[in-house]
Amino acid sequence: MLQGKFARVSLKREALAGVTTFVTMAYISVVNPIVLGAAGVPFQQAFTATIIATVVGTLLMALYANYPIAIAPGMGLNAYFAYSVTRGHQGIDYHVAFSAVFLAAIIFVLLSLTPLRSKLIEAIPENLKYAITAGIGLFIAFIGLRLTGIVQADPTNLVALGDLHSGKVLLALAGLLFTVILMSLNVPGAIFVGIIFTTIVALLTGQLTFHGVTALPQLPEGLLAYNPVSAINDTIRYGLYGAIFSFVLVTIFDTTGTVLGVSRQAGLMEGNTLPRADRAFISDSVATLAGSMFGTSPTSAYIESAAGVAVGGRTGLTTLTVAILFIFTAFFSPLVNAVSGVAAITGPALIIVGSLMMGQVQHIQWEIFEEAFPAFITILIMPLTSSIAVGIAMGFIFYPIPKLVTGHWREVHPLVYIFAVLFLIQLLLTPH
Repeated sequence: MLQGKFARVSLKREALAGVTTFVTMAYISVVNPIVLGAAGVPFQQAFTATIIATVVGTLLMALYANYPIAIAPGMGLNAYFAYSVTRGHQGIDYHVAFSAVFLAAIIFVLLSLTPLRSKLIEAIPENLKYAITAGIGLFIAFIGLRLTGIVQADPTNLVALGDLHSGKVLLALAGLLFTVILMSLNVPGAIFVGIIFTTIVALLTGQLTFHGVTALPQLPEGLLAYNPVSAINDTIRYGLYGAIFSFVLVTIFDTTGTVLGVSRQAGLMEGNTLPRADRAFISDSVATLAGSMFGTSPTSAYIESAAGVAVGGRTGLTTLTVAILFIFTAFFSPLVNAVSGVAAITGPALIIVGSLMMGQVQHIQWEIFEEAFPAFITILIMPLTSSIAVGIAMGFIFYPIPKLVTGHWREVHPLVYIFAVLFLIQLLLTPH
């Protein structure tokens, strides 16, 4: 037992909860570098930056906010960074893209220090929030299917079923099937265990080789973003306003929803209020800032923290355990590099995570057309254009139009009208 802020807490229970949370989210140390690698970010830089951002955010959540909620680079935001911001804009490399993440992080920190964050959350229609999360999930799943070769490019139909006789595809399907079985049986850390299983199969079939297991953490390119003036110049030069807005928007309500959801499960809410909520949001925003400086996409509170809560995690001791385990992980970069180099190993994790995010569609009011169609177009556009930003823009543009013609315009927050106009201007005047 401990005294002070962790009084009447079982060390054993909190440590077990921390291990459980770590196992369920450890896949991010493997998957995040491979997603960022699509933007050209060197593996060692992305891997170490992932660990730094995770440790910074999770330690703050443990010692400053005292919540059992872990922080790490968000799935979806990494794909947006790699496929929409970097590869989706001609002439933009990952150095420039990190300028946008850096500025978004600064805005995120400032918003977290003021009531503006809650006002922005309230302004966004609930159905659009659900649609954005679901659309990102569909986009991530599509990336996983494409990377593994389960689907492939087709000149007639754009995409088609891949070669099911390919060793790469068979390995991915085996990993996906095994992970689905584990998920169905509610096995803790199913995604991480699935990666381990697929790694073993890849070794046995000769699709994976190791060149070392441990090494000291490295940042071969040092700091990638640290000068606000330079970041602002990059933003103006390349017109990255939409990217910054998308980073801020998705990060805010993604983290907010997860923090409130996990806290409610843990019984930490006081009515509809979460004590020290500002500290939880500041922890995430500072982690995003740190991550942008070293080379990773924005962070988010991880819903996998619910697994730790389910086994008794209630305080920052849980997340302190998670942070320590991620520090330990930093010394296994050669092992992670080998695993992340085989898309069939990491691809199933993307598909599973995507399916979990798609679950948000159940909350959309499909029976009300003026609410359903903006949500539908948001979900549809993201994977078809390989752009989360364009999907968000289309959702905001279409949302107020049915409200206006049906006389329900008062139901729309004034900020939504402003965002709709700004997004329309962006789509018309900037390349995509």
